[in-house]
Amino acid sequence: MAEPEPGGDCQLCPRLFEFRAANRAEWPDWYNAPVPSFGQADARLLVVGLAPGLKGANRTGRPFTGDYAGDLLYSTLVAYGMARGRYEARPDDGLTLIDARITNAVRCVPPENKPTTGEIVVCRRFLEATLAEMPRLEIIVALGRIAHDSTIRALGARPTHHPFGHGAEHAIGGRAVFDSYHCSRYNTNTGRLTAAMFHAVFAAVRARLDRAGRPAA
Repeated sequence: MAEPEPGGDCQLCPRLFEFRAANRAEWPDWYNAPVPSFGQADARLLVVGLAPGLKGANRTGRPFTGDYAGDLLYSTLVAYGMARGRYEARPDDGLTLIDARITNAVRCVPPENKPTTGEIVVCRRFLEATLAEMPRLEIIVALGRIAHDSTIRALGARPTHHPFGHGAEHAIGGRAVFDSYHCSRYNTNTGRLTAAMFHAVFAAVRARLDRAGRPAA
């Protein structure tokens, strides 16, 4: 089993390594490295995104931090008691997660935000290791089809048996996978995903966690 986080100078995907190197030369004060998961390994909830954004997590070093997707994700987590503090789009804003963790299917920023199939497969070892180190994990929220498919495979199942669909739920090995369209600016601007649709997914997650957390009668 791989370590849950790639090394800071990971070269498993040559194209992504070269892209990071080019970004480092152009923006030497940016993070420009594989972005680690945010949150504690004993969390019951894991949110899986696609990959770091060029001017978001690749710049700041924290998942979903510094771009529009983070605005919607973190405000939603705060609204449903899965985070506390104020999200200010920087890693030192003091925001903390509550019983939740955030990671990406691909840990390095890809050109045009489009990882190749091979890069997704190579990086899945880190997603698998992340899942393995979370003993209390009950629910995974997959943001978008790529995150969904990689998560399903990391859990040892087949996406054809668990097709992606916004608002869909899947039971795999004692864990529940909830699907949502990715909270990208493109999806929200086109109306494919509204804030209400996104909130509905996390309201269902919150209800499931609350039921599981109730003491036995």
